[in-house]
Order: sequence, then structure tokens, then C-alpha cells
Amino acid sequence: MNAVVWTAVGSLAAWLWLLLGQGFFWRTDMRLPPHHGEPDDWPSVCVVVPARDEAAVLPESLPSLLAQDYPGRAEVFLVDDGSSDGTGDLARELAARHGGLPLTVGSPGEPPEGWTGKLWAVRHGIGLARARAPEYLLLTDADIAHAPDSLRKLVAAARTGGFDMVSQMARLRVESVWERLVVPAFVYFFAQLYPFRRIAMWGSRTAAAAGGCVLLRADTAERARIPDAIRHAVIDDVALARAVKGIGGHIWLGLAEGVDSVRPYPRLHDLWRMVSRSAYAQLRHSPMLLAGTVIGLAVVYLVPPVALFAGLARGSVVAASAGGLAWALMTATYVPMLRYYRQPGWLAPLLPFTAFLYLLMTVDSAVQHYRGRGAAWKGRTYTRPDAALDEG
Repeated sequence: MNAVVWTAVGSLAAWLWLLLGQGFFWRTDMRLPPHHGEPDDWPSVCVVVPARDEAAVLPESLPSLLAQDYPGRAEVFLVDDGSSDGTGDLARELAARHGGLPLTVGSPGEPPEGWTGKLWAVRHGIGLARARAPEYLLLTDADIAHAPDSLRKLVAAARTGGFDMVSQMARLRVESVWERLVVPAFVYFFAQLYPFRRIAMWGSRTAAAAGGCVLLRADTAERARIPDAIRHAVIDDVALARAVKGIGGHIWLGLAEGVDSVRPYPRLHDLWRMVSRSAYAQLRHSPMLLAGTVIGLAVVYLVPPVALFAGLARGSVVAASAGGLAWALMTATYVPMLRYYRQPGWLAPLLPFTAFLYLLMTVDSAVQHYRGRGAAWKGRTYTRPDAALDEG
């Protein structure tokens, strides 16, 4: 039992540090930064939406962008990235049917070597928008639905708060059994890696964004050479945030209200693909980082329940106590995220099981990379390393 005891104590120490020393990552009160009143003038905004084979979700998302209640000048640029399902035509049809903000549909053609498809589409959209000389760019995904006042709140927060970039992590769908188990944990783990409070601190090196909803000053994008500087980034939102912080930009990231993903992930297979396609890129395609991550996940998330039950079975009070307390801390820190997703608290003790799934997804991501499949998504496979993260 000595190994179990010491590992359990180590896990408990890790949880005490995570609880108090990791930017209070478990709190979910990081919403749009408060602003006092509204701007004296409302700047022009161009909304850029990269879209590839998004006909299934576009009827729920695009009308919400066109219907934005924004006092200034705003228009939407949807970039049809080689879709085979009529995404571009459907976008024009929805605009004709619903009206609202002006819509331009463009198509950039296939991305050249060294570009991911999404960032090539974003580049094309920003190029189209540049002719309107907007002060802000809203980069949002085709599966994101916005409340009518979403753009207004984003601009007010950025304008009055002095932020170069404001990003909201869209609330993902949680309806199926697997979505309830996996999705809240996805955001919980992300916040643990990139504590939101640290991101907003001046002088902090922590940088991250949520690619589904990013409001960015146009001059900041130009100075940071966005998206050219991050053109082969698979995890483009984190790379974007690092590029903006790299030129001294002030950024903010928090949880969203009124910004929701409408993309369903009903099966475990769907969620598995979502995570595994980029997990190894997050680790910079490093076998050493992969090994460290697997060990870390095991010690932090899997050891507590194992130590509790092994300690009870063997009569080791120390192992059982350390494991039980570590599991209790894990459970307590997960409850706020479950509440944010309006899920029952009894799911919190199941976090070790979900963490084990993420461990397997991460290993599978590495396996797929070495099989030459890399970050496969919608018919494209990116096998080269994420250069933006390597530079970071």
C-alpha cells in the first residue's frame, strides 16, 4: 500500500494547489466584462463566418447574425470553404428570406500548402471586409447562434473596457447522454489549462480564446498579422490569442450568455472526433508531453477513487482519506460548471470516468497522427505540426 498511499497524497496535494493556485479556474462567474453605459459612438463591425458543409446548422445560426440589433454599421461575410452541400446557396436564400444585416457570400478556393482550411477562409473573409474599413471584426463559427443583443454587448464591453480582443466560449449543446458526460468537462479542462482570470490580467503570459466568438479590433489584427501569422495552426483560437498578446494586446475570455453552439454531438464517436482531432496538436506533437499528460491525468483524476477504494479494502486510513478528500475536491470544483450547463450535480462524482475517456482520446489523437491521419476534419487532414503552438 505504500505506493498507493504516496500517490494518493500526491494527488491530494495537486488538488489543493489546483483549488487555490490555478487562477480559481473552477469559478464560472467570468462573463462579459462589466461596462458603464454604452459607447459614445458605435464603431463599424464586419462579421466573418468561415463555413464548410454547414447546411445542417446554418438555418439556426445565420438568421441570428442577420437579426443583430446593433446601432452602428454592421454586415456579414460568409466564406463558403469548398462546401459540397450547398452551404453558400443556402446562406443567400436565408438572407433573402429573413433580411436584416447585409450578407456577402464569398469562396476562396482550396487552401494553399501551409494553410488550414478555416484560416484560409478567415483570410478571405477579412480581405472582403477590409474594403469596408471596419473598426472591429467578429470572427464566429457557422454553428454559433447569437442572441439579438450579442454584438452590441461584445462591442460595448470591448470599447468601454479597452480590450483589443473579447472572446466568449459559446455554450455547447448538452442533450444526449454522452454530451452531458463529456461537454461540461471539456470546458472545465480548458479553463483549468487556461484560467480565464489570468488571461485578462495585464502582464500575464496566459493566452487563449474561443474560436466560435471572437471580437477583434481590425488594427490589432493587422499588427498581429492575423491570420497569416497563424496560418497552419490547428488550434487556431489559442494561437490567435497568443499572437494578439504577443504584440501587447489586452484580451478577455469568459463564458457566454446568449451565444450557443447548435451543432449536435449525439454519439460518443462524434465527441471523440471533436477532441482527438486536435489533442495531440495541443501537446505540440511531443511524445514527452503526451507521456506527461497521461501520467498527470492518471494521478490527478484516476488515483483518488482508486486510492479510496483500495484504502478501504486494505484498511489504510491514510490512502482512503487522501483519495476521498482529493475526489471530494475534484467533485466540488466541477459542480459550478455543471450548474452553468444546467446539469444535475450527481454527475460531478463521475468526472474520473470522463477524464479517463479524455485520456484515451488524447492517446488516440497521437496514434492517428503517427498513422498519417493527423487532424482530420471535414475531408481534410493536417499532418504537419501546429507551428503557432511550437513558436509559443
